[in-house]
Amino acid sequence: MSSFLKGIKKPFLVTIALLLICGVVYPLLLTGISQIILPKQANGSMIIINGQSVGSELVGQDFSDARFMKGRPSAVNYNTYTQKDKESGDYTGVGSGSKNYAPTNPDLVKRVEADIAEFLKANTSVKKQDIPTDLLTASGSGLDPHISPAAASVQIPALVKTTGLSKETLEGIVEANTEDKFLGFFGEETVNVLMVNLDIAKKLGLLK
Repeated sequence: MSSFLKGIKKPFLVTIALLLICGVVYPLLLTGISQIILPKQANGSMIIINGQSVGSELVGQDFSDARFMKGRPSAVNYNTYTQKDKESGDYTGVGSGSKNYAPTNPDLVKRVEADIAEFLKANTSVKKQDIPTDLLTASGSGLDPHISPAAASVQIPALVKTTGLSKETLEGIVEANTEDKFLGFFGEETVNVLMVNLDIAKKLGLLK
């Protein structure tokens, strides 16, 4: 029995040491460093207006108001519900994720067709073949707040009508919220829809 205890003593101590280093010390160290160097990013890149959190720069939101730009389809619609949804039990709380339908899944086809019809109804000057693909497809997480510059530009004529803002003003808002390629050559330029809509809300006097 004593030889057995001696045999497991070393691996047991190594396990405890690694548990403390990897499970406690390392996470606490990185958390502390990130809070000092990049506190905003470490806390979720939250957007605070008038002392209230209105969203994160990293997470998209589903905008149903015609005065606001539409983002990519949300896989969950995690932030969209009504009192009726809560009372009926259809809203089960905040969640995130992506269904990741396969291209042959009939549910994906139905969802895309419905999104096309809804977009064309709201954007009467746009033809079906001119709708940018990213407005019809969810990102891997389903929560991406970004769309392509083309997807933002194609919505401007409709926003001119619904907001009363000039085309030049809306183009300026889009340009101000367009993010360049990472390091100048990785990926593509993207437009943060949430930031665009916050600027539109400010122009409309909905936010101060």
